[in-house]
Amino acid sequence: MAGRPTDPGPAPENTINYYEAVNKTLGGKQDDWMRLFLLPGVGHCGGGVGPDQADFLSALERWREDGVAPADITATRAPGRGGQPPLSRPLCPFPQVARFTGSGSTDDAKNFRCVAP
Repeated sequence: MAGRPTDPGPAPENTINYYEAVNKTLGGKQDDWMRLFLLPGVGHCGGGVGPDQADFLSALERWREDGVAPADITATRAPGRGGQPPLSRPLCPFPQVARFTGSGSTDDAKNFRCVAP
């Protein structure tokens, strides 16, 4: 319909609220089986200014089969998408955030660390 906004996507706060409710109910013991990784700057179903490609399946497989929980997952944005340069960033388990180390390119995940907000 004319004049109606397109799908703005679900609010990330709803997912955060659910994650925090589980955390509260279980007293923080969900971390051995559930983690939340948000994709900053990514729209609903991809797109946006942030990196929207990540190998979540391999991270889950290592966690389930080898017992190695993901400390971070690297996400990328393809070169040229929307005229923007390639980009990679670590996706951090909530509530941690990716913080720039202060040196190197801000377009490269290796120059970021997951830290408490």
